[in-house]
Amino acid sequence: MRGWVWVAVAMLGGCASQPTEPTSVDAVDTSDIACQEALQPEQRVDLEMIDTLMAKGRNHAALARLESKPMNAIDYWLRYGQLLASAGKLDAAEQVFRDMVEECEDGRSRHGLGMVLLKRNQVNAALAHLEAARSLAPASAQVRNDYGYALLLVGRYQEAAFELRTALELANGQGPVRQNVAVAYLLTGDEQGLEALKLDYGFSEDELNYAKALQQQFGRVKE
Repeated sequence: MRGWVWVAVAMLGGCASQPTEPTSVDAVDTSDIACQEALQPEQRVDLEMIDTLMAKGRNHAALARLESKPMNAIDYWLRYGQLLASAGKLDAAEQVFRDMVEECEDGRSRHGLGMVLLKRNQVNAALAHLEAARSLAPASAQVRNDYGYALLLVGRYQEAAFELRTALELANGQGPVRQNVAVAYLLTGDEQGLEALKLDYGFSEDELNYAKALQQQFGRVKE
């Protein structure tokens, strides 16, 4: 499943300017939410096609296809909540993930709810759910990255650096966590960490300059 993509600048733009809110309230029927993992072979094929659309940024098409292929499995509902959020239907996405948390209480459901709340700029509420997701899925690079990112937003920089370094290692140095951990090192003055980032993961000067720009945005958000 294609994950939530959060580099520091994405959320900071929302915090510093306008809130992200849906234009209308869309109720969804979550009475069939299931926590089971099992999928039929044809269902796996359908989800792979949906993941391909998501990877290409065709989230509206992915949502339409997903809605045409209802499944009694947690992987379906996780994608459904994420795609609703990507389409701006935050009320519906929040409802899906809240009901999943109540029904399933797993790390992915908590993570999804936390990310929807981040989209709403409800950072403290999001942080609580991301912390729970971290406890439930401690080896997930995505969860550790997003939890660390939320910690950055509330100024808990040392804790954020630890979470983001863990996410970096779990992700083998790939993905948006590269920028996030660099920002954390800059905010904590960790020159040794930055040097290790360059040596161990090939962090470039262009990436570092971008991280420095993000660092300045964090300063403005806290003012």
